[in-house]
Amino acid sequence: MLASAAAASLVSLAAPAGADPGVLVYPGMEIRQGNNLCTLGFVDVVARTAYTAGHCRGDGNVTDRDGHVLGHQETYRDDTPNGAVVATDHMISDWETITLAPDVQVNDILPGGRTLALDPAMVPQQGQPVCHFGVVTGESCGTVQSVNNGWFTMANGVVSKKGDSGGPVYVLADDGRAVIVGMFNSTWGDYPAAVSWSVTDQQIRQQVFTSAAGTVPAPPPA
Repeated sequence: MLASAAAASLVSLAAPAGADPGVLVYPGMEIRQGNNLCTLGFVDVVARTAYTAGHCRGDGNVTDRDGHVLGHQETYRDDTPNGAVVATDHMISDWETITLAPDVQVNDILPGGRTLALDPAMVPQQGQPVCHFGVVTGESCGTVQSVNNGWFTMANGVVSKKGDSGGPVYVLADDGRAVIVGMFNSTWGDYPAAVSWSVTDQQIRQQVFTSAAGTVPAPPPA
C-alpha cells in the first residue's frame, strides 16, 4: 500500500479569456481547462488529437496560458483514487482526448527540442531510465520504481508539482527522440506516478470503438 502524499497535480486558476487563431500546439505545453492548469502529454499530428490527464478536464474549451483556444475535450476516463491510500494492484486510468481546432498549428516537438514519438514495443519496466516533463518543474529524469496495474511509479530524480499533471513520461532513444511510455498522474507516497501509455492507448481505442458501435456511450463532459 502506498500513502497518498499529494493530490492530483493540477492548479486552480481564474478562467482564461477569449482566443485568437494560429496558436501552436505541442507536447509539454501549458494548457488550461475551466479553473485547471495542466501539461499536454502527447499530440497526434495526423489525427489532430491531443492527450492529457483525465482529472485535468474542465468546462468549455481547452486553451493555452494566453486564452487562445486549442480545441475541445472529446472524451476522458479518470478513476484516480480519492482516498488516503492506493494498493499497487488498484487499476488507475487517467486520460483525456482533445480534438484540436482546425486553425491551430501542431507539432510533436517537446520544449527541449526532442521529437516525442510512439513505439508500441516500448513499455515501462522496473529500473528503466525515464524522464518526465511538466510545465512547472520542467524536465527531470530518474528510473521506473514499480510497474503496477495500468500505472507506474518513478524515483531517483523524477520530480513533480501541481500543474505537471498530464505531462509526458518518456524514454530517451539513441537517435535523439523521446519515446512516450506514460502521462503523469499524481504522487503516491514518495513516488511520482504516471499512467502507462500502452494501457491508455488500448483503453482509448476500445472506448472509441464501443462508442461508435453504440454499445457504450462516451462519458459526458465534466
